[in-house]
Amino acid sequence: MKKVLITGSQGFIGSYLCAEFLEKGYHVVGVDNFSKYGPITRPHDNHPNFHLIEMDVIDFDVDNLLPELQDVEYIISGAAMIGGITYFHKYAYDLLATNERIMASTFDLAIKLHQQGVLKRIIALSSSMVFENTKVYPTPENDIKTCAPPMSTYGFQKLAVEYFCKGAHEQYGVPYTIIRPFNCVGVGEEDAIGEHEVKSGNIKLMMSHVLPDIINKIIKGQDPLHILGTGEQVRCYTNGRDIARGIRMCLESENAVNEDFNISTPVSTSVIELAKLVWDIINPDKDFSTVSDKAYEYDVQKRVPDVSKAKELIGFEAEIGLEESVNEVIEYMRGQSE
Repeated sequence: MKKVLITGSQGFIGSYLCAEFLEKGYHVVGVDNFSKYGPITRPHDNHPNFHLIEMDVIDFDVDNLLPELQDVEYIISGAAMIGGITYFHKYAYDLLATNERIMASTFDLAIKLHQQGVLKRIIALSSSMVFENTKVYPTPENDIKTCAPPMSTYGFQKLAVEYFCKGAHEQYGVPYTIIRPFNCVGVGEEDAIGEHEVKSGNIKLMMSHVLPDIINKIIKGQDPLHILGTGEQVRCYTNGRDIARGIRMCLESENAVNEDFNISTPVSTSVIELAKLVWDIINPDKDFSTVSDKAYEYDVQKRVPDVSKAKELIGFEAEIGLEESVNEVIEYMRGQSE
């Protein structure tokens, strides 16, 4: 049975990854310190092939490895301070500093296991935010070589993740795959713990991504609906199950070794279109109206990937449509509020 370590296993994307790899017969070791949501249960917790280590990834001791980590064949580096645009503006320094420490510790482990002949590859989760300053749409992977670097600390740190891959490979020969997920949507994203409280109109933001924040405001009766900026910002909302499947396909493909991939749906949707879709599902008999909240400095206006490389090299295509994803999240959040 292949053994994979997933850092950030109890987080949003991490929980999708655990479900995907367990379903496909892997032994999964998860590492999480519950720093974002607090203590939380996930559907994979009691799976016989899942083992959770509750600790901070920063505290890995490569000279005294825990027994559960000594025979890990693959690492998926999902642990990070991460959230929606409100989150990474409010925690600009903490996010940068903490995530750099997490990456250094994760790659120290990868290097150690590779030197021992155990590790086959590290899968590093970057972000579409590395293309913060691109002028090319849809954006191909190789645009990373020519577009200006990100201005936000979050985007810059995610670019640094990619350089950790390249540095570990160049000096130590560690095989890698870089994954750039585009706007993951799905169930399991909770209200983030933190010292900051930010309101959008009369509703406290969840400090999460755009879809749960919109749903939360509409469920709580906000009318007119507050939208960040103009609402014309364009994203490609990709279901977490599709992203997890794409990551697994990368891990299982030799074509993905030392490569980078945009893992996303190619279908683009504006924030205002997303809000209207949610509104019509929850409030089918009410007119849709919005007001604009002040936009954040690094609210990128357009993020649309070229996904042809993933299709050609590993056979990946996103399958789950936005309406299906939105209905899943609405049902989940209604259940959480009951």
